Amino acid sequence: MFKLNNYISIVIVLMMTLGCNENPKVDKQLNAADILGNPEYLAISYGGYRKNTRDIQPTIQELKEDMKLLFAMGVKILRTYNVQLQQAPNLLKAISELKQEDSNFEMYVMLGVWIDCENAWTDREPNHDVEDFENNEGEINRAVKLAKQYPDIVKVIAVGNEAMVKWAASYYVQPGVILKWVNHLQALKISGELSKDLWITSSDNFASWGGGDSEYHVEDLEKLIHAVDYISMHTYPMHDTHYHPVFWGLEGNEANLSDLEKLDAVMLKAKAYAVSQYDSVFNYMKSIGANKPIHIGETGWASHSNSLYGANGSKATDEYKEALYYKHMREWTNKANMSCFYFEAFDENWKDANNPQGSENHFGLFTIDGKAKYALWDAVDSGIFKGLTRNGSPISKTYNGDKTGLMSHVLIPGENQLVTH
Repeated sequence: MFKLNNYISIVIVLMMTLGCNENPKVDKQLNAADILGNPEYLAISYGGYRKNTRDIQPTIQELKEDMKLLFAMGVKILRTYNVQLQQAPNLLKAISELKQEDSNFEMYVMLGVWIDCENAWTDREPNHDVEDFENNEGEINRAVKLAKQYPDIVKVIAVGNEAMVKWAASYYVQPGVILKWVNHLQALKISGELSKDLWITSSDNFASWGGGDSEYHVEDLEKLIHAVDYISMHTYPMHDTHYHPVFWGLEGNEANLSDLEKLDAVMLKAKAYAVSQYDSVFNYMKSIGANKPIHIGETGWASHSNSLYGANGSKATDEYKEALYYKHMREWTNKANMSCFYFEAFDENWKDANNPQGSENHFGLFTIDGKAKYALWDAVDSGIFKGLTRNGSPISKTYNGDKTGLMSHVLIPGENQLVTH
């Protein structure tokens, strides 16, 4: 009898175990607090436009192609920029369909809301003290609707993209406008119309978050920092290789380094510059008595430029430096438990349609036709993109994988073309 009871107990345990294994994936509802800063949930900025105009929207199938590529890279959080166009709703639909097709597929979205001042993008003088209320309200309402429709995907709403920084002369608003809409969304969370776990932020330049000139240190900015769930800050050392090159170039004994060591040196300085801008925002936040997480809402490095950052400028842009910067940013932010919405996943030619060689068109880790730039060559070699495509074509390497050919386009700041490696 004792042996029989033991046998029955063993059978029951085995049945329970087998029953659990029938559905090994637990459908746990993750929130922004779970995924932001989690190295297992890499973040990236995403548009997906394949043409030189946003009038031609990416299709659901094209969006699915891109999602599969990014998921293969470990990217599970996307940042979008507006809900005026069909891209964001289509993206959410594409992700929802992929989740239904594959229970292991995960992707979450930081949904961007575009905010403008009065007379933005018109032939009239922008009025930076007054918002474009009709358009801004429409953006907010569309974002709320999508967040309610896709609560399993939309985990963050970002009010404005570089909407407070004063060099955004075509459209910037005062911090009070962003504060008003952030408070509106926070009130919807309190009322229960939006999930209490949905995080609200604004995504802006480090200076706009108090890390730069004191002209930004206004009362409404202080209130905004206290109102958001986290700070989403942008840092772009690449742009400052031209506009503020205090960190750029070789100094002293660095001139005696090998070519590759020189490149390592300048790109480590670029990383340190980005870290210093983070520190400046952190210090300002602490100075006003706030304690909010800070994540990198945008940072990136173009692989080509025919003007300020190219061969006749600061010599900053090429695929090799882009790869070093990408590596440094991922290593720093992962170690610090910060999300980094790296800019960006794929090249997009619409950004400077009249100048195909302009830097704005070349920030992607992939080219438009699906070639992986040098930052992703190892990923191609590892086979993670096997069976995946962009525009129906398999993923291949730029330069046909010829590193010598790639390096022949790499320049050292202040020196001639790099030909040795």
